[in-house]
Amino acid sequence: MTGSETPSSFRLAYVPGVTPTKWVRIWNERLPDIPLTLVAAPAAEAFGVLRGGAADAGFVRLPVDRDDLSAIPLYTETTVVVVPKDHLVAAVEELSAEELADEIVLHPLDDTLDWERPPGRPAMERPATTEDAVELVAAGVGLLVVPQSLARLYHRRDLTYRPVSGVPESRVALSWPQEETTDLVEEFIGIVRGRTVNSTRGRPPTPPQPKRKRPEAGAGQRKPAAGKSAGSGRSAGAGKGARGAAGGAKGTKGAKGAKRGKPRGR
Repeated sequence: MTGSETPSSFRLAYVPGVTPTKWVRIWNERLPDIPLTLVAAPAAEAFGVLRGGAADAGFVRLPVDRDDLSAIPLYTETTVVVVPKDHLVAAVEELSAEELADEIVLHPLDDTLDWERPPGRPAMERPATTEDAVELVAAGVGLLVVPQSLARLYHRRDLTYRPVSGVPESRVALSWPQEETTDLVEEFIGIVRGRTVNSTRGRPPTPPQPKRKRPEAGAGQRKPAAGKSAGSGRSAGAGKGARGAAGGAKGTKGAKGAKRGKPRGR
């Protein structure tokens, strides 16, 4: 860990659309003495927040400049088009970018998709934010193509969205400054990657234990006590008793047979 003192808190940045609730809950369970502070950051400013030291790590949208930042890709989002509920697009389950060719598609300045050329026809002006663009869709000005999480974040009852194929997708990653990979950053990486609390990562490995020698043949057997044989005395006696019992049984049978054969006197 860089520095000799443990920080009093861990600061986690996140861009709009990312919900860090699950990871924050696990952090609070495992490290209750180190509070986690959330830092909301617009997608375009998230990297500056990390570089400026305002957060220890953050959920950002790729691409990431790997010259000074580390990143672990986490998941890829579905891209959707936001439309009024009474629009024709609302009647289909999914559509392609080509099917938006005749539509006015808004392209906000904070757009997070890496377009070569946005689909549809451009509007007269670009909205300042995605939230502003959603309001324009509700007003019937045009449509909006965004990652699904942003469609959910700015959801309105009079709007809906449908998946779009053949368009860029947004990828979310955990990022942090390369020179500030502290123990707490490593701890949070483990949480995000699903490592359990008993994970051995970052802990000294258990030294190998010496193998126990196998005992030599006969070494563990006990010798019979003096004057006794190993089971032979009891088996011999038992044999004699069995033979005696058998002989007695035969004699009794013969006696009974002789008694039955003797005629009765009259």
